[in-house]
Amino acid sequence: MKPGILAIDIGGSGIKADVIDEEGLIQTGRVRTDTPKPAKPKVVVEAIVNLVKDLPAYDRISIGFPGVVRDGKVLTAANLGKDIWYGFPLADTLSERLGGHPARLLNDADMQGFGLIEGKGVELVITLGTGFGSALFRDGELMPHMELGHHPVHKDRTYDQYVGNAAFERIGKRRWNARMARVLPILHTLLHADRIHIGGGNARELTITLPDNVKVGSNDAGIRGGAALWTKQT
Repeated sequence: MKPGILAIDIGGSGIKADVIDEEGLIQTGRVRTDTPKPAKPKVVVEAIVNLVKDLPAYDRISIGFPGVVRDGKVLTAANLGKDIWYGFPLADTLSERLGGHPARLLNDADMQGFGLIEGKGVELVITLGTGFGSALFRDGELMPHMELGHHPVHKDRTYDQYVGNAAFERIGKRRWNARMARVLPILHTLLHADRIHIGGGNARELTITLPDNVKVGSNDAGIRGGAALWTKQT
């Protein structure tokens, strides 16, 4: 069997990985570990190396990271530790630690988006996890990344602060859903997306009636989207 793509999805609370083919189809079974606390770069790298050691053969690596990334390096990591991650060459470091296979790095919401979108029109992807991730696509093409989660949405609170996991745990499921019912129309007014896809661990906590153009996607999308880093221009 031809070696696949190792897809790694780094989150604020957990790290997931699997080997996929060029269509994004999962080859084995997803493995997961908790994100180390504190999430220092070298400790996270070591956790990933241990996590993937028993996975099948692969010859390329795709990495989704929760922050702004550029040219294989991390620029921001609000939910992991901004200062300790700034400038860290995550793609090259994991490539070196994992057998020298070439590695590509993308924001985690962008990577998840490739696993959710339909490829037509304007599509917004939001992820509801430790923070609030976002990715915007037009006819399947990834638009420049926006850290929408750090924009103000209600008084002086950002999306991260308003509907992130810390808010969910503090105010409870009912009030959190009421907040999401306010957030979705704001996003529509801002972007007029043809479709909004929702991913992330807290997507399963949604109980509100969603508009027809809004749907919750598979939790495996963050892994499946890793294929796009090698098959599409990202």
